[in-house]
Amino acid sequence: MRGVRPRPARPSRTRLVLLHALAEDEADVTTLTGRCGATRPAASRHLARLRLAGLVNTRKVGRRVISSLRDGHLRRVVDEAPNLADHRLSDRPTHD
Repeated sequence: MRGVRPRPARPSRTRLVLLHALAEDEADVTTLTGRCGATRPAASRHLARLRLAGLVNTRKVGRRVISSLRDGHLRRVVDEAPNLADHRLSDRPTHD
């Protein structure tokens, strides 16, 4: 269909936790499931959405699929996002 664009992903606590976990180190879905508290199928679905959004890369190691953040720029954004939110929600002054 012409003119149809994919819907942007809605915010998700699970996806944010996955991004933060991947900012620390690459991991497989079993490891990430323990970090985010989601079931394995749910974590896999969230990782697939992050991969489709271009935020996460994957590679196979034997039977395992290892996920990682796409690049260092994204890692810095993920690391800084909680600080930005804290400043905005608490009316703290912004940094120059």
